Amino acid sequence: AAAKKLVEDQFSSSSEDDDEDAEVKQGKILAKTFTIYTSQTDGDASELERTRQYVNEAFQSGAMTCLICIASVKRNQAVWSCCGCFCIFHLVCIQKWAKDSLFLVSSPLTDDDFGKKDYPWPCPKCRFEYKRSETPSRYYCYCGKVENPPLDPWLVPHSCGQICEREFKPPCGHKCLLLCHPGPCPPCPKMVTTTCHCKKAKPVPRRCSAKEWSCRLPCGRLLLCGQHTCENPCHAGNCQPCPRVSKQRCICGRQTAERLCASPQWQCDQVCGKALPCGNHTCEQVCHAGPCGDCPRSGKRSCPCGKSKFTLPCTEDVPTCGDSCDKVLECGIHKCSQRCHRGPCEICRQEVEKQCRCGKHTKRMPCHKPYLCETKCTKIRDCQKHQCRRKCCSGNCPPCDQVCGRTLGCRNHKCPSGCHRGSCNPCPETVDVKCNCGKTVIKVPCGRERTIKPPKCKQLCSRPPTCHHPTQEKHYCHFGRCPPCRQSCQKTLACGHLCPVPCHDEALVKQTGLHQSAGPWEQPSEPAFIQTALPCPPCQVPVPVSPLPCHSAGPYSCKRPCGRLLNCQNHTCMKECHHVTKINGSADGKKAGPECLQCEEECTKPRPPGCSHRCVLPCHPGDCPSCLQMLKIKCHCKLSVLYIECLKLTSADLKEKDLLTSCKNQCPKELLCGHRCKEICHSGCCPLNCNQKVKLRCPCKRLKKEVQCSKIQEGQVSLECDALCKEMKRKASEIKEAEAKAAIEEEKRRQQAELEAFENRLKGRRKNKRRKDEIEIEQSSWQKYKNLIMLPVFGVAVVMIAWLMVYND
Repeated sequence: AAAKKLVEDQFSSSSEDDDEDAEVKQGKILAKTFTIYTSQTDGDASELERTRQYVNEAFQSGAMTCLICIASVKRNQAVWSCCGCFCIFHLVCIQKWAKDSLFLVSSPLTDDDFGKKDYPWPCPKCRFEYKRSETPSRYYCYCGKVENPPLDPWLVPHSCGQICEREFKPPCGHKCLLLCHPGPCPPCPKMVTTTCHCKKAKPVPRRCSAKEWSCRLPCGRLLLCGQHTCENPCHAGNCQPCPRVSKQRCICGRQTAERLCASPQWQCDQVCGKALPCGNHTCEQVCHAGPCGDCPRSGKRSCPCGKSKFTLPCTEDVPTCGDSCDKVLECGIHKCSQRCHRGPCEICRQEVEKQCRCGKHTKRMPCHKPYLCETKCTKIRDCQKHQCRRKCCSGNCPPCDQVCGRTLGCRNHKCPSGCHRGSCNPCPETVDVKCNCGKTVIKVPCGRERTIKPPKCKQLCSRPPTCHHPTQEKHYCHFGRCPPCRQSCQKTLACGHLCPVPCHDEALVKQTGLHQSAGPWEQPSEPAFIQTALPCPPCQVPVPVSPLPCHSAGPYSCKRPCGRLLNCQNHTCMKECHHVTKINGSADGKKAGPECLQCEEECTKPRPPGCSHRCVLPCHPGDCPSCLQMLKIKCHCKLSVLYIECLKLTSADLKEKDLLTSCKNQCPKELLCGHRCKEICHSGCCPLNCNQKVKLRCPCKRLKKEVQCSKIQEGQVSLECDALCKEMKRKASEIKEAEAKAAIEEEKRRQQAELEAFENRLKGRRKNKRRKDEIEIEQSSWQKYKNLIMLPVFGVAVVMIAWLMVYND
C-alpha cells in the first residue's frame, strides 16, 4: 500500500491538473484583455499575435528575465518597460543602469564642459536613448495610469486592468482598446472610409491600420521631366524618376548622349575654351551654362604678400613689392621674415624654449619640431584599472584599449567590450532550451538555461517500454522516468486465465530491516524503495458452477436469503443461505427447519373495510378474529360523543350507520331565515321550509301581523301602512319644516347684529362704546342652545304619540 501510494504521488497528474487550471485561467484573462479589441474586429484576432506573445511571457514562470541582473521578473516586483523594444527590467536595476551610463559618458569631460550638455542613457537591449530627465523613479503599470498597481491574480502581471488608451504608432488619432498590457499595441482596428493613393477609386471602408491601399490602376501623374506620365500601378509617395531614355545635350551643348529622361542636365568633361572679353585668355571652366564672365586677371591685383595692389594688363604678372612677407607660419606664433615672394613660406626655424606635452621637461629647439619626453604617464584611465603608460601624455588620457574580459552574469561568456567601469552589458547571446526529444525549443537569455523550466512538448514520448508489453501507453514527451505502465498484465496464469490486474513488472516495494538504529537518539531514516517485478495475484475469475474465484472453488453459500416458508405460513426465512436439518425424514425443501429464523412480526393481513385497528394476535395462519374495540365518534350535529363497537360500524349499511351516528336530540343548526332546525340530529342539509310564526310590521312599524316564516321568505305576504300612518308622517314632516325655518331666521338675526357691530367699529367710536355694543349683541344661553334642546324634545314627543296610537289600536 505504501509503495502504491508513493507511485501515485510520484506520477500523479496533480501538476498537470494545476498546469491545466493555470492555462484555463490564463485563457480567461487573455480573452478579457482582448474582448474590446475583438469586438471591433468581429472576432478576428490575427493582429494580436505579437501582443499575445508578450502577455504569454508575462504569465510563464521564468520567461520574463531582467537582462541587467539575469533574474526572473516576479509579479510582486516593481518593473520598468522600454518603449522601444518593450523589454521589462527591474525598476532598481534600470535606475542603477541609467546612473552608471550617465556617469561613464560624463566622466571624460572637463570641469568646463560638465553639465553643459544633457547626455542620454541607452536601453540595455535595443540601445534606445532616453534623456536624463526620463530616468524612471516610480513604478507604474504598462499604460502609465496607475502608480504601484496592486497585485491581482485575475489580471496580467503589472497591469492596472484599465483600458490602455495609448496612442497607436504610427499615430492615427485613435487609442488602444486593449486592457493595460505589455508589449506593443496592436494595429488600429477602427473602420475608416478612405480612397486609394491616386484618388481615382471611390472611398471604401477599411481598417485604420491598413487605410492606405492601391487600386492597381496606372498612376497617371505627370513626372518631373514634364513630358511623360507615371505608368506604375497606384502607389504611395512621390512617383519614381522617369525611366525612359532620350538623346540630350550637355550644358555647354557640345556633346549629345542618350540619358535618362529624369536627369536632362549633365556636364561633359571638356573645358569651355571660349575667348574671354579681354581677348588674351580663354575660359578654363568645365562645361557650364551661361556667359563665361570677365577675365580673372583683369582689374586690381595684389602682390603675393597682399600689402600692395597694382593695375596691370591681364597679360602681365603682378611683381613682388619688396617688403617683408609677414605671413603667419605654420607654428602659429612667428611670421615669415623673407621678402615678398611667390609660393608657400618656409618652415619656422627659430629656436625657442619648448615644454613637452606632459609639462614636466623643457628644451631649446627649433619651433617647427615637436618636443615629446620619455616620461610615461602614470594616471589611471577611465576604466579605473589600468595606467595610461603613454609617453609624454598631456593628461587627457585616451580610453583604455584593453579588452574587459570579465565574466558576464551568464557565467558562460566574457565581456568583449573595451575595459570600462561599472557593470558590463548583458550577455547578448541566447541559448536554446529543448524538451527531452528536442522537437520543442525556446530561446532564453544566456545564463537562464539552468533555472528555467524546459518547454512543454506536445509530441508523444518515443521511448521503448520497460515492461513486457510491446508498446507503452501514449503520453507526452517528458524528462525522467516514464510513468508506470497501467495496461492490463495479460500474462497467462497456471489455470489458463489471463491476469487482469495492471502491469506490475516495475512495482516499488519498501525495503525493511536493512538499517538498524544504533539507539533512540538516532533519527529514523526515510524508507527505501526498490523497483522489482511482483508475481501475478491469484486468479479471481469466477467458476461457472460457483461464484467463488477460480483459485478457491468448493462448497459455498450463495449469500442469498434462505426463502423457506416459516410456520406462520405468511413469511419466508430471510437468513443468509445456510444448512437445514431435515426433520422426520421430510424431503420437502420448502419448509423451514430448526436453523431457520422464527417469525416475530405482527399480523399484516388485510382488515375489513373501514377498520383501522391491527390484529391483536402475532403473525398467524388462518383468518383474524373480529374487532371488538370501541370507536369514539361524534354525531351528525357534532355536539355529542358516541361510543360504538368497530364491528357494528364496519358491518352496517348506510341507513344503519346514520341511525348509529345520531344523538337523537334536536338539530342545533340554523336555517337561512335564522331559526333553529326542528328535525332530530340528522346527516346532510336541513330542510328549507321554516314553519316558525313571526310578526310582520308595516314600514312605519305601527301595524303588525303574525304569519309563517317561509311565506315571508318567499314574498307571498306583505303589510302596507294605512291612512293614519300617513297622517302621522305628514305632521312630523311639518314640525321639522317649522324648526328649520326658525333656525334660518335666527341665523339671519345673528348675522345682522354682527354686521352692525362691524360697521360701528369702522366709524371710530370710542373703546367703551364698542364694548357696550358687543355686550348688547352677545346672545343668551337659551338662544345659543335652544336648537340642540328642542330637536330631541320634538323627536321624543313624536315617538310617544306614535306609540300611543299603536297601543290603542
